[in-house]
Parts: sequence; structure tokens; C-alpha cells
Amino acid sequence: MVKLLIALDQLERGDDPLLGPMLRSSDDAAASELWRRNGRGAIVARMARKIGLAETAPPPAVKPGFWGYSALSADDVVKIYRYVLERVPERTRDVVMGHLRAATERGTDHFDQYFGIPRAAQRPWAVKQGWSGFGEPDGTMPADLGIGRPALHTTGVVGDRIVAVLTLQPAGTSFETASRQVTALTREVLRAPEDNRTLPRSGMSIRLHGVRDCTVVNVVRGTG
Repeated sequence: MVKLLIALDQLERGDDPLLGPMLRSSDDAAASELWRRNGRGAIVARMARKIGLAETAPPPAVKPGFWGYSALSADDVVKIYRYVLERVPERTRDVVMGHLRAATERGTDHFDQYFGIPRAAQRPWAVKQGWSGFGEPDGTMPADLGIGRPALHTTGVVGDRIVAVLTLQPAGTSFETASRQVTALTREVLRAPEDNRTLPRSGMSIRLHGVRDCTVVNVVRGTG
């Protein structure tokens, strides 16, 4: 989700051809170049102050070049989308939302991006997906951001609703299994009424927070 902050920070300077692949196809090389060029962790700090993000932090000092180590909560992801929809200049909103509406089925790393919102909801939608800890699509070179468990997130705008579903999966969960689980959960979220409630379900602790037109979900899967 930090790529949204990288994009918004860059757009304060002007458009850039790297924004398209970064937002549409989750291109890590494009994100890394903008991260390096615009100040690394200072990007997150600047945008967190500007938007008012209380649960967002740049990577730890020992990992300054790794934007993926930035921390964001689901509540802050919703605030980012609200900022885009309600507060930025029209040109910035058009650029960001235009790219998110044109999200490609696969990322530049060949992972399937159409889990969660794209499979659970009919268009119109605009999405920014996130994943880590699943290695390469062929199953080699498992990656880890230091949390010991794979993460899979689906976020975006569905009609007039902002949706953020952030999950940590049990260690060893395949990308395909996690994708099916997140898509099923997103369907539940989209069907749920927008009030505060708990939806227990086979080892998941799910909290829904009605935030005006938004559904915010933090999901942490248990280990058994």
C-alpha cells in the first residue's frame, strides 16, 4: 500500500511515467526508483503528516532502502483513499484513480492481482493490491519482510465504498490458497452492513468498522 504514498508524493512534483506501471501492475522497480529519487523514508513521513495518518511509519533505520518495510494500518489505508477522493487536486485524483481502475490482471512479477475486490465485486472498481512472503510465482526464493508470515491485501474503491482488507496468513500458505481466502472474505465484507460488529469465522477474528461510506477490515489468520 506504500506505493500509493510514493505516487502521491511524486505527483506533488509532477507526473512521471513510472507511476503507470507502479500503480497498475505493482511494479517494484518503478517504486524503488521513485523511492530512491524522492527521499526514501521521508516520503512516508511527509505524506503521513499531510494526510493525518496515525498508524503509518517508514521502514526501520536498518532498512532505509526497502519501502516494503513501511507500516500501514487498514484505517490509514482508508484515510489515503479519502484523501485522494476528497482533498487532492482534480488532476492528481484523475491520475491515481485512472491507474487504479486500469489495474492489470497480473503484476510485473507475474503474480495474479485479481484476488479480493476484482473477483468479489463487479466493476466499477479501482484497486491497489499488496502481497509479500510468497516467493516467486514458480515457488522458488521465498521472500520475508521480517514478520515470518505471508501477507495478502486487497484495497480500493467499489462504487462509492472504500474497502481495505489486510491479512496475515499462516506460515507456508500458498498464494493460491491465500487469494481464495481473501476473495471469500471480501465478498463477506461487501455484503456486511456498515456498522461495528464482529464476524467470527473458522479461526479468523474479523472486525468491521462502519466509517461513513467505508468498510475497514483488519484480518489476522490464526495458526490453528
